[in-house]
Amino acid sequence: MDDPYQNNVNQQMTEGGEYTYTQDGGGQDGYPYQTDYPQQDDDAASDATEGADEDDQMYEGEYQGIPHPDEIKMARRAARLEAKRKARLAEQQEEEESLPEQYESIMEDCGHGRFQWMLFFVLGLALMADGVDGFVVGFVLPSAEKDMCISNADKGLLGLLVYVAMMVGALVWGGLCDKMGRRKCLIYVLTIDLVFSFLSCFAQGYGFFLFLRICSGFGIGGSIPIVYTYFTEFLQMDKRGEHLSWLCMFWMLGGLYASFTAWGIIPHYGWGFAIGTQFQIHSWRVFILVCLFPALAALIGVVFMPESPRFLLENARHDEAWMILRRVHDTNWKAKGEPERVFTVTNIKTPQTEEDEFIEIQSDTGTAFQRWTVRKMTMLQQVMANVMSLSAPELRLQGLFLVIVWFCMAFSYHGLGVWFPDMIKYMQYEEYESKVKVFHRERVERFHFNFSLVNQIHREGEYIHDKFANIEIKSVKFEDSLFENCHFEDVRSTNTFFENCTFKNTIFYNTDLWQEKFKDCRLENTTFLHPKKGCHLNFQEENDIVIYMVSFLGSLAVLPGNILSALFMDKIGRIRIIGGSMLASSACTFLLLLSFSQGAVICWQCLFYAVSVAAWNGLEVISVELYPSSKRYSLNDPQNSLLLVPTLAAGLLFNAKLLNQ
Repeated sequence: MDDPYQNNVNQQMTEGGEYTYTQDGGGQDGYPYQTDYPQQDDDAASDATEGADEDDQMYEGEYQGIPHPDEIKMARRAARLEAKRKARLAEQQEEEESLPEQYESIMEDCGHGRFQWMLFFVLGLALMADGVDGFVVGFVLPSAEKDMCISNADKGLLGLLVYVAMMVGALVWGGLCDKMGRRKCLIYVLTIDLVFSFLSCFAQGYGFFLFLRICSGFGIGGSIPIVYTYFTEFLQMDKRGEHLSWLCMFWMLGGLYASFTAWGIIPHYGWGFAIGTQFQIHSWRVFILVCLFPALAALIGVVFMPESPRFLLENARHDEAWMILRRVHDTNWKAKGEPERVFTVTNIKTPQTEEDEFIEIQSDTGTAFQRWTVRKMTMLQQVMANVMSLSAPELRLQGLFLVIVWFCMAFSYHGLGVWFPDMIKYMQYEEYESKVKVFHRERVERFHFNFSLVNQIHREGEYIHDKFANIEIKSVKFEDSLFENCHFEDVRSTNTFFENCTFKNTIFYNTDLWQEKFKDCRLENTTFLHPKKGCHLNFQEENDIVIYMVSFLGSLAVLPGNILSALFMDKIGRIRIIGGSMLASSACTFLLLLSFSQGAVICWQCLFYAVSVAAWNGLEVISVELYPSSKRYSLNDPQNSLLLVPTLAAGLLFNAKLLNQ
């Protein structure tokens, strides 16, 4: 007889199509197992198991590989969440794709007028401050190296490390700008530059001065990309190339300002002052102080400017962005005599941003220090992730081409910029040497030298009972000469040396002739009274007007190139502007090989600056436009940072040359 319970079980399993029941050969009851477990709705249960303990039933089935219903529910829930996440990402991507077009239409409705021009002048001052900072070290070195006893190697190292600091600062501020905002980072950049540049005016030692200039370079290094990115996000597409090119003129104005003020201040020794005997403020320090004015004016102006609305929209700060866009709209149309026009934009689609998990966890828990630490560490991780996104496939190729073009332009521009003034000085030195007077085996007895000795060489001379009083000895060399019973008093020397000379019964009183001036000399019964130890400025020697004039003319030559590039940037196109400018620049560089006079070198220098600036403007515009707004600065800025790399190479070459002199 069949077991009725057994028949009942077989009938339910067959109708359900879910389980089969078997019994082993030992006659013991077996356990049910699953062959094909069908999909069921959540919380579904068969009538046969209603009221039964589900956990107990499935616990037995786990030995045969039967999944627990809770696991099935969790898997289905995870699948639903994943589907929602993908849908949300797709929707967010669609919103991000539509944001540029929507933002462009809003900027067209806001118009171009008073607000953009106010921002133009404020950011122009910031760009001018960067241009001034690039000239400061070169202008103060001739005086600073004498005032602080800087050797040739240290002089080259100063220029090199300042550019290294600018490169590092550009990378750091590049990532922070996309997380903290354009305006906030620009305020930090200008403040750092102001504080450390001001302190460098009073630094008496080379080490402290070097440290302060490095800190200043770290700050100002991020200003150029911030300025271009910030201004771009307030411009319509059809006006972007022209107005960014006009903005580039402020960098040229910075060079003019620096060269003109250096020309007018540094050669005037009386413009300085002293505090005691150890604290000397010479005119070159006053020049650094005057160079702070553009940065100070820019900082004051930026404080009253709003944040970029495009940045706020990218970070889902809709209300703040709307208020700023309305301010731009009202400012422009009121200035145009249409105050009745109303800002009609009511809704702006913004991409949804996910709140950082660590910040959310620590928002209401932990100490204030823990919350601050978590926020800063999370921001640092996001900044590094943003910078590393340069390796994204869609950005890799265009970034590579931009790096190559940036490198070529920077190597030629900054490399020749370092070479031009030095070449002028070298030509002057050659011309000066060609006029040197040579005196051989002269014998002078009981003579009073009351006139300056300039550009002379004295070989195997004899000076007996002679007096050198209140004179200047400039570029004079005494070789294998004898000085016996001579008296040197109130003597100022420049580039003057004694080689293999003999001094007998000679007195040096209040002179700047110290041990380094005597090479392989024999001093017998020689006395040094009140020597002028250390380094001393000679403004007639170290402040040649030609150096400032060359820098001034080079900066002024940029003006026509800026004007032409601004007028034709949107008409001809960025690529044609860059290509034509680089071709003309290479021609000017080639013609420099045929130049052997100061006038020809200065002429080709000015022409090179005039034609190459158009390529700079085109590169700045195209670098800003190629990248998405959320990564615009951190991706554009490494290109700008690489701009400084060839400058570092030029600094290294310059440093190596100084070491070999």
